[in-house]
Amino acid sequence: MATYKAAESKREEFRKYLEKCGVLDNLTKVLVALYEEPEKPNDALSFIKQHMSAGGPDTADVEALRLENEQLRKEKEELEQMNAELKQQLSKYELNQETSEENPEVTA
Repeated sequence: MATYKAAESKREEFRKYLEKCGVLDNLTKVLVALYEEPEKPNDALSFIKQHMSAGGPDTADVEALRLENEQLRKEKEELEQMNAELKQQLSKYELNQETSEENPEVTA
């Protein structure tokens, strides 16, 4: 009898844990959605998996964002390189301007 109460206690503790984390609510919602589905899917497990992950990002969206991120990183590197080159050109131009002001050419 003591092992039965210990098992019931553990079961009740686990149920409270699932309820606290929102697992029971989500499971209930998905099962109700499956129950209310007019055309029952052939693979109920896939239906449940799809609806359980509905809160998270879609894998296609994640992949698209990953590709966009990679592209933007490359573009950033190119722009940084171009910026460095332009700064170098500007400093050469400014240096030439300073030397020409110090030594003006006399035209007669």
